[in-house]
Amino acid sequence: MDLSNGYEEVSVEFLTRRSTGVGVNAVRKWARTLPPGGTVIDLGCGPGLPLTEVLVAEGLNPFGLDAAPSLVEAFRRNLPNTPVVCEAVQDSRFFDRTFDAVLAWGLIFLLSAEDQHRLIQRIGGILVPGGRLLFTSPARQLVWNDVMTGLESRSLGAEEYRRQLLGVGVLISDEFEDECQNHYFDAFKKG
Repeated sequence: MDLSNGYEEVSVEFLTRRSTGVGVNAVRKWARTLPPGGTVIDLGCGPGLPLTEVLVAEGLNPFGLDAAPSLVEAFRRNLPNTPVVCEAVQDSRFFDRTFDAVLAWGLIFLLSAEDQHRLIQRIGGILVPGGRLLFTSPARQLVWNDVMTGLESRSLGAEEYRRQLLGVGVLISDEFEDECQNHYFDAFKKG
């Protein structure tokens, strides 16, 4: 089973396409709300550019996690002083620690409904009280084929994400879209 959700196979194309600044403004704005020097795990970090790089530039201490070996190699070249592991979110130990924030840009909807549920439970466990979560997924419940891999993707929909997050003590405080119409959920763990 390919735990990179097809991204190892398309890594060369992804590295070429992902060099764009999509998501940068939204992640920068979010990062500025986090405590200076705060720890952030970037789930599905890819090559670290551009989003993990934004976290570094904003004075945060990011940790990267991606299941595609080629993307993790690129991350290590791009951000050699930032910790990264090549693990699938389904199996990760998440550096055996908690975090002030979790970023999951372009990842959650790649997972099966069951894996999304398990990941949400695990995020609730690795976020410190008051910790923040920012993730992207369509607001509507929807199934489609991923543009890069052709594999099935699914959004559980805003109502279901709210319900599951609330179950682990995480509340969605805001939803918004960026210039490319990516839908963001900004949430925090109750203190």
